[in-house]
Amino acid sequence: MPDYNAFLANIFEILKPFAKQGIILNEESELVTELGLTSLQVMELVEQLEDHFDMSIPLNILPDIRTVHDLALALEKLEN
Repeated sequence: MPDYNAFLANIFEILKPFAKQGIILNEESELVTELGLTSLQVMELVEQLEDHFDMSIPLNILPDIRTVHDLALALEKLEN
């Protein structure tokens, strides 16, 4: 069963192509305001995470997720 660090590492890997030049991804990176993800890109991120971890991520949790840290915590909570 993946833990917080496994979720975090995978999120970073998926987000690398979206990171603007000069921005270093960290746990406090904001998905929309800092990285500029569109709603479609957020959905693609969710889909990739679901596929990788073989889990279902309910869409109703997305409004509460602002940062990479928030996302990793939410995934860890769903897994447990």
